[in-house]
This record gives sequence, structure tokens and C-alpha cells, in this order.
Amino acid sequence: MTISFLIIAALILAASVAAMTLRNLVHCALALAVAFAGLAAAYLQLNAQFVGFAQILVYVGAVAILIVFAVLLTRGGEAPERNVFSGDWKWGALVAALVFGTLAWAVKHSFASDRPLPTKAEVTVKQIGDALMTKYVLPLEVIGLLLTAAMIGAVIIAMKEEKK
Repeated sequence: MTISFLIIAALILAASVAAMTLRNLVHCALALAVAFAGLAAAYLQLNAQFVGFAQILVYVGAVAILIVFAVLLTRGGEAPERNVFSGDWKWGALVAALVFGTLAWAVKHSFASDRPLPTKAEVTVKQIGDALMTKYVLPLEVIGLLLTAAMIGAVIIAMKEEKK
């Protein structure tokens, strides 16, 4: 493991914990955006350029910003008045640790971990872009139209009607 991986992993963990524990919804959404950006940095460090840039464009650029706008348009940034944690949070932490331990044991002892690693694929972002712009241009345009229609629908739903 390199130092840069450890820094990125610490950033992802800190942002994820902040997204779960902060009380202000705007701060939670921004922490989620930082966690998405950290995941993109991890993908880029692993030489998965297409997945890293798609993570930046889709999750950081679209999903996180949409969440921030939805929170700002609907609820605002005020913190809830009630206590978020119940008295039984220790039981929840224990169950979460047991589930994590069981999953870690299952992954460690699975047959998939005994297989040799496949050869590294030599697909570049340029090859994926060429395929999207030549062979898969119709599905790409259909997805673009679908996302545009979804965005227009979200704007219409978010608009408040004026009562006369």
C-alpha cells in the first residue's frame, strides 16, 4: 500500500462517517460528495480512468449536487431538534460489527479468492469513447434524452405552485 492510497482511504472513511453522523442535512450531503470524490480518486489511482471519470461526472457532478439542491429546496439546512441516537445504539454497533465480521470471514474463505488474477485488460478511455460515438451512438442518445426528461420532471416537481 502506498501513502497516497492510505490518505485517500482515510478521506473516504472520514467523509462517510461524517455523512452518517452530522446533524445538518446540507453538511451530510457535502460530506457525501467528498466521499464520492475520494472514490473517484481511488479509481484513478488504480488505473481505472473511465470508472474514475464516470464517478466524477455522474456521482460528484450530478447525484451529489442534485441531493444538495433537493435538500435546499425542500427542507433547508436546519438541524433536527430531537436526539438522533436511541439508548440502544450499542446493540446496533454490535450487530454491525458481527455482520462485518461474518462478511469478512466469508470473503476470506470463499472459492473466489483462490482463483488466479485475470490478465489486465488494455482498454483505454479513447477506445471506450470511440465505441460510444460509433457503435453505440443510438443508445447513448436515448440515455441522454431519458436523463433530460428526468431532469425536467424533477424541476417541475420541485416548482411550487402559486395559489390564487
